[in-house]
Amino acid sequence: MTYLSRFLMFLVVISLTACASLWSSYETPQVNITSISLAPQTESSTPSFRIGLQVINPNRRALPLQGMSYSLEVDGQRIISGAEPDLPHIPGYGTADISIQASPDLLGSARLLNQLLSGQRDSLAYRFKARLDVGSLLPFITVEEEGVISFGTGSEDTTI
Repeated sequence: MTYLSRFLMFLVVISLTACASLWSSYETPQVNITSISLAPQTESSTPSFRIGLQVINPNRRALPLQGMSYSLEVDGQRIISGAEPDLPHIPGYGTADISIQASPDLLGSARLLNQLLSGQRDSLAYRFKARLDVGSLLPFITVEEEGVISFGTGSEDTTI
């Protein structure tokens, strides 16, 4: 190997090590659902929902959100999903409230309704999943929250 190729290989290894050390103490952001409401009627006949989210960045560095995709499942049936391209940058150790628009999955909602009508239920399992895009050089960040909504006691048992 020539000295130039060894030097270039050394630079690549150092660069990869430096990138890995930048994100070694990185904590996954937290996404909380703060509201769900029916969006004002648009030109389409499909209803849509406005979902309020609170994004918490527990890291020193700002979170430059390029966009996100998300879904909400209830008892294994996807009932709402969507994507949002224009999101704010979340400052380091900061919080931002954002509003996104989501469309219902009519087949998933119909299957869930059929499950609910076919038997007595005292709880429903849910899963919210968001995939945050923070730019082309960084990997996607997946945030997932799962839990059970109980009807009998009025309490919510959440596992993350």
